[in-house]
Amino acid sequence: MALMMKRFLILLIVMLGLQSASHGAVYKVGDSAGWTIIGNVDYKAWASPKTFHVGDTIIFEYNEKFHNVMRVAHGMYRACNTSAPLEIYASGNDSINITNHGHHFFICGVPGHCQAGQKVDINVPRPNNKNVTQEAASTAPASAPTPSSSSSALASSLPSAHAPAPSPSKAPPSTTIMGLVPFFLTPLLLIAGYSTS
Repeated sequence: MALMMKRFLILLIVMLGLQSASHGAVYKVGDSAGWTIIGNVDYKAWASPKTFHVGDTIIFEYNEKFHNVMRVAHGMYRACNTSAPLEIYASGNDSINITNHGHHFFICGVPGHCQAGQKVDINVPRPNNKNVTQEAASTAPASAPTPSSSSSALASSLPSAHAPAPSPSKAPPSTTIMGLVPFFLTPLLLIAGYSTS
């Protein structure tokens, strides 16, 4: 019975560790200024150095008496058209989870606010073949064969993402859930009295 309880606790600890590792980054739009037209916040400049990923959370903080957030299509974003939003948020503290790649366009629906610059494009680039190849190479064993020139030519002929990927020196470290399993599991198995060899 005590052994089963010990194994259950180990499994629980592993699952909690994996769950926390799978959460994305959290971004507050406009940083300390928040979602506003006061202070001439440049939301394009705010978003441009960031590399957003699926799983990230975008937070809009604002005074709900004076602002809102509308998710809109690209044409409506460009024209500041508020007539047919895809979604409307009005709590003053909206958390939006990014669930897919591509552009996510947000504007303030209060008349004149979008035209004054209260709009942001959250771009989540698709991983391109170069990044996938680099990530695979960095996680492959040292004895793994290198790709042939024909496979490199094939990879370069495939369509690329709409936006350029970050350079490898600026890219955040890649962490997958499966890559974390040995990290969490090995010490826990050792604690429980199992041998890893």
